[in-house]
Amino acid sequence: MKNINFKELVKPYYKDALETLKKDVSINSVYDKNSINAEAPYGKGVKECFDFLKELAIKDGFNVDTCDGRALEISFGEGKNLIYVLAHQDVVPVSGEWKFPPFEPTIEDGRLYGRGTSDDKGPGISAYYALKALKENGLINNFRVRLVFGGDEERGSSCLKYYFDVLKKEEPTYGFTPDGDFPLIYGEKGITDYVYEGDIVFKDIEYIKAGLASNSVIDRAECKVRNNIVLDNYLKNHDGIDYQKLDDNTYVFLGKAAHGSTPELGINAGIILLSVLGEAYNIPELSLLANEYADPNGKNLYCFYETKNMGKTTYNVGLISYLNDKFSMTVNFRYPENVNVEKVIGKIQSESPFKINYKLGSEVLYFDPEKTKFIKELYKVYLEETGDYEHKPLTIGGGTYAKEAKNTVAFGSNFPGKVDHIHEANEKIDLEDFYNSMALYAHAIFALGNLNED
Repeated sequence: MKNINFKELVKPYYKDALETLKKDVSINSVYDKNSINAEAPYGKGVKECFDFLKELAIKDGFNVDTCDGRALEISFGEGKNLIYVLAHQDVVPVSGEWKFPPFEPTIEDGRLYGRGTSDDKGPGISAYYALKALKENGLINNFRVRLVFGGDEERGSSCLKYYFDVLKKEEPTYGFTPDGDFPLIYGEKGITDYVYEGDIVFKDIEYIKAGLASNSVIDRAECKVRNNIVLDNYLKNHDGIDYQKLDDNTYVFLGKAAHGSTPELGINAGIILLSVLGEAYNIPELSLLANEYADPNGKNLYCFYETKNMGKTTYNVGLISYLNDKFSMTVNFRYPENVNVEKVIGKIQSESPFKINYKLGSEVLYFDPEKTKFIKELYKVYLEETGDYEHKPLTIGGGTYAKEAKNTVAFGSNFPGKVDHIHEANEKIDLEDFYNSMALYAHAIFALGNLNED
């Protein structure tokens, strides 16, 4: 293999990459059901991102496939090995208090702030310019590369299911998604959402609305009650509850957002609301749910599991609603390889006052890091580019596009020790990390493209 200095290779692209990322982040690409049409199956924002990147890729000499608006495929090269880089352009809804407007990307102290800077527009743009650097320096020889931007990763990756199952796109020889952590992720927990639903009368409550997505910890939970004196007296006698009153009967309980894979890092305002209303108005159903989900690992549900490879179960309450005597609560359930989903949810159902509905989600993903050749190659790339021998490949609770394609894992872009606040207010990416990941991705594409299984 050629002795290539990948950091020097990508350095001339830093300025253009940053400007492209800023333009990309300025587009609000949250899923928008109100603007869906045949050309924009995920709404106008995602389509606007795709159109922006399509124009850029064509200008740069890449082949482009718009994939019926579900994804944007940018490709180049010829040969046997087909290398995939799978990123996404959709972002989670905005919540919390931001120091800068979330869709007005702003640089402060060497960091770019904005929704999508880290999850996943920044890593995706980094990979794009890595690919461009390889192409323009004649380093894509005897292999093919497809950089695919999906449009619905945050809601379950229907985009890539369509790409592979409906469009029948070729599976990768090897691939990675820049939507996780360095050094690399060789295992991901299984993920299934389940929903409590039922008709019930809470005579003292007019409505409850809490949460924006099942895979985020609720940081704001609102309710309107009919007897505010009871709730005011309860709150007066219980310190430490963070809340606001919007008017005499409307209350907002406040928490701290976090990714649904790490609910222990947040403070769930929805669970606080259930606990407060359950105790204040003597509503046993709400008190039961609040107690069961007070422990995010499932100990109060008696459904706690843990393995050496993949860690603990997590149960994130992500959405709660009550209106017109109809109650709903969505739980984002993540589990290691020793868990039988049907049995766990069946046990929870047996103790529940509400019916639980669910569909099996994404299964556990696992590659042996000691025996899988492309995993070992990616780790070698990381070591050569960073010199970091301290941090080792890992498993995570988060789910990535790696579950949607063969021979694919998450490779960056979050560096060890960094907190980029994905799915939270003040999401950011350090510009140093953004540029360093360009070299890592250029090296990784080149290495996998030239990797043989003999």
